[in-house]
Amino acid sequence: MLEVDENKSLEGNVELVPQLTLDCVIFGFHGSSLKVLLLKWKGTEYYSLPGGTVKQEESLDDAAIRVLKERTGLDKIFLRQFYTFGKVERYDRESIRKKLAHLVNPDLWYKRPISVGYYALVDFEEVFPNPDLLSESCGWWDLSDVPELLFDHNEILEKALHALRLELSFQPVGLNLLPEKFTMPDMMRMYEAILGKKIDPRNFQKKILKSGIVIKLDEVKKGVAHKSPFLYKFDANKYEEVLKEGGLFFI
Repeated sequence: MLEVDENKSLEGNVELVPQLTLDCVIFGFHGSSLKVLLLKWKGTEYYSLPGGTVKQEESLDDAAIRVLKERTGLDKIFLRQFYTFGKVERYDRESIRKKLAHLVNPDLWYKRPISVGYYALVDFEEVFPNPDLLSESCGWWDLSDVPELLFDHNEILEKALHALRLELSFQPVGLNLLPEKFTMPDMMRMYEAILGKKIDPRNFQKKILKSGIVIKLDEVKKGVAHKSPFLYKFDANKYEEVLKEGGLFFI
């Protein structure tokens, strides 16, 4: 059984910021689905979001970058702080005590954990998920299939998705979720997966092309059943300019 000292990390004698933790919602896009990275705790059937503690010498962003690199293997990640979870009773502590007592000493669990939520957008194909000290696996789940999570992590996931939807027109979402080369249907399906609703394809393509944020390539996607669609890539400078000038109002 592992003991969690409120002032020390699980990695050794590293001084922590007492009761301050991070929870990270890592989004990826694959096929037609928006996915989220979940940890499965050792010796259980329970899952949670990745997270961690904040060291005294770290800023919040640096701590989030460290946790995300440990779980994904990536060191350049788009992330946004979206909410702070600070209820006095955030979850049923007795239930958590029973479910995880074989892993951690519940008497040394953080008495009043305050968590800062971050969401991250990553290229699904570039991620090699890594479990942490308390988990046996780390893997992708479709948002529609996410199980009941430990702690208040279903609420955290819900708030992260809400924040992503609100910021959809003002953040470089496609630049971070899509591969370097993609089709227009790929891009549209990504936005549909995030929004949870269908988009008019003709109107979508017209507005995206008018914005100038994509460059049409002299290449087509291979291995498709019907007419091969052209591939595109983002013009990163134009994308940034459009977002600064008011965003992508295409929905």
